[in-house]
Amino acid sequence: MATKIGIIGAGGMARYHIDGFRKAGAEVVAMADISVEAATISAKANQIEHVFDDVAALLASDLDAVSIIVPNKFHGPLAVQALEAGKHVFCEKPPALNAAEVREMIAARDRVGKELMFNFNNRARPESHEMKKRIENGTVGRINSAQAKWIRRTGIPGFGGWFTTKALSGGGPVIDLLHMLDLALYFMGNPEPAHVIGQTFDDHIDNKDFKGPWGIPDREGGTTDVESAAHGFVTFRTGQVLAFQMSWAEMVKREEVSVVFQGVKAGGKIERLFGSDGLDETAIDTCELYTQESGERVDTVIEVEECPDMGRIDSAANFVEAIEGRALALNTAEQGLQLMQIIDAVYESAATGRPVAI
Repeated sequence: MATKIGIIGAGGMARYHIDGFRKAGAEVVAMADISVEAATISAKANQIEHVFDDVAALLASDLDAVSIIVPNKFHGPLAVQALEAGKHVFCEKPPALNAAEVREMIAARDRVGKELMFNFNNRARPESHEMKKRIENGTVGRINSAQAKWIRRTGIPGFGGWFTTKALSGGGPVIDLLHMLDLALYFMGNPEPAHVIGQTFDDHIDNKDFKGPWGIPDREGGTTDVESAAHGFVTFRTGQVLAFQMSWAEMVKREEVSVVFQGVKAGGKIERLFGSDGLDETAIDTCELYTQESGERVDTVIEVEECPDMGRIDSAANFVEAIEGRALALNTAEQGLQLMQIIDAVYESAATGRPVAI
């Protein structure tokens, strides 16, 4: 029988989850949202039979798994609730507000013996798949250092809404744009972090000239208390190192999304460059490998199929395949915990002005 999945949250990311689950052969049978009107509209558009305005009612229905697509504050509590109801959980990024909440999620997973995965969708991109193959087959060798970047010039996702309210989001671009940090860790083999030094900046965070292009409405009288940019450095117990740069609003030429790494045998780069509209459909993706052969530099462009959704559909499909035992999971809850430990340390270092040991 097909795996039956319920969706918690009728936001924009739901369509990718639904498409991915169905691609893997699962049935999406229910949707819940605090706004029953939003859930009804989304369910109708996506041919989903059952609609709930209460998560407990959804969890009491005939489901094998749930997908969580809600503001970050609710990731942890809803994941624990769903796991304790006996459901596998696929949760949007970030894993939670902080590492402590992820530990609670993992403890619930272990109590009930279900799976917990996160939507680190860039791991599912064709570029990432091809690069990971070359890392695993020895072409790259040990990755000594990497640089993770997601920077925007005009990318604040609305003012006064949940994205800019720390109590609801956990932070600004450090949490929102964590994908390249995660992808770099994935390529490096998820080594154990040792120290983090980071600095956050709040320049432009109240300036509507720096608002992003997605049409997210501002909330008059709402809170805007998160950073606009962050830079930092991570050392690992293996001796590897990672630099990162993440921003919603920073004086850069254009939006850049990339992981660059330096391996013993080869270097590489995965990059997405956005045009002036800042939309995925017009972005340019590249995937390259750098080697030396007989004293000559060889720069190889790795050709892959286009993937405008940045792996979102295939990431959701992998969740179904993993819980059904048909594929290895692209991420583990422990890797989500490690990522949140680094993010917690970025904020602590920025607040104290000191390196933070993990």
